[in-house]
Amino acid sequence: MTIQELDQTYVAHTYGRFPLVLTEGKGSLVRDENGKQYIDLGTGIAVNGFGIADDEWLAAITAQAARLNHTSNLYYSAPCAKLAQMLCERTGMKKVFFSNSGAEANECAIKAARKYAELHYPGQRDTILTLTNSFHGRTITTLAATGQDVFHKDFLPLTGGFASVEPTPEALEAAVAAGNVTAVMFEAVQGEGGVLPLTQAFADCMQRLAKEHDILLIADEVQAGNGRTGALCGYMNLGLQPDIVSTAKGLAGGLPMGATLLGEKVQDVYTPGSHGSTFGGNPVCAAGAISVLSRLDEALLAEVRAKSDYIVQTLQAAPGVKSVSGMGLMLGVETAADASAVIRECMARGVLVIKAKQKVRLLPALNIPWPLLKQAVETLCAVCAELEVQA
Repeated sequence: MTIQELDQTYVAHTYGRFPLVLTEGKGSLVRDENGKQYIDLGTGIAVNGFGIADDEWLAAITAQAARLNHTSNLYYSAPCAKLAQMLCERTGMKKVFFSNSGAEANECAIKAARKYAELHYPGQRDTILTLTNSFHGRTITTLAATGQDVFHKDFLPLTGGFASVEPTPEALEAAVAAGNVTAVMFEAVQGEGGVLPLTQAFADCMQRLAKEHDILLIADEVQAGNGRTGALCGYMNLGLQPDIVSTAKGLAGGLPMGATLLGEKVQDVYTPGSHGSTFGGNPVCAAGAISVLSRLDEALLAEVRAKSDYIVQTLQAAPGVKSVSGMGLMLGVETAADASAVIRECMARGVLVIKAKQKVRLLPALNIPWPLLKQAVETLCAVCAELEVQA
């Protein structure tokens, strides 16, 4: 059987895959089983921040794998401790819990908020507010936190204790007035919700209400973190100081790693035995993350912002493009033609883009070379214009 036939026979049917078998790549270029080359503007859904098989990242994980590939959390390991230090120093947070994915990082964040409420407001605060169009994961609890009913269908009953509100100051004020809110969980840019950035007015309202009512702010940086928005974390673009930050995807550059960063209020809510993970803080994953984080300096972030400006300005002026939303290199493109048709035609012309609701989503490597970026954007522009005419 072919690879596609093997997959369809033996892998659970949870994905609507493109008819494409990728076999290798380097940087922002990938190849399929027939040797055709593509410019990758999806990066494994914001995972490969420095592209495929980045040399520095590869050297770091290979060296660590040769020394110590895994040790349980019954023991200390240098990569885990050093990475935690880097994350805290870069964000101002106090402690870190490591896991394997964004959903797990969000589960840890939710548990920390629940325990804080029980310690300080026992029996009084039982609700975590999330936002309409949010997405926080696919476990039963993170599905409950997700503010999109389409993800809830067929999995009821979900975990209780969540309520979704529109991301407007008025809606948030009304929800907080009920008096039972322990935390607000938000994404600076709602990736799966349509690449929708929060407004500054809403961010300011969140921060004010959090301070006035001792409400925790939980920043879900799973997709927007690790330099993706032109700042280390997406919330930094809005001047926010959350109490809990979750991240994953691009953190370890292609290896499974999640992290939950705990601020001063919640740094000590977890005690031995209250949370855990077999693979969390794995030394190989941590070594990869150290390599990634050490290179997310201001020079690279400025480059991300410059590339974002180029993409936005070019696409906004292009026929067949209605609008562009997002931050940094996390962008959503509303096209006149059907987004799925645009994605298929781009693939046929050697450019890989993905989808968010009814938009084309762009998540290129942070260090994608300018010539490849321009070639890919020009291809996207041409496709949008041609399909608009055909429509």
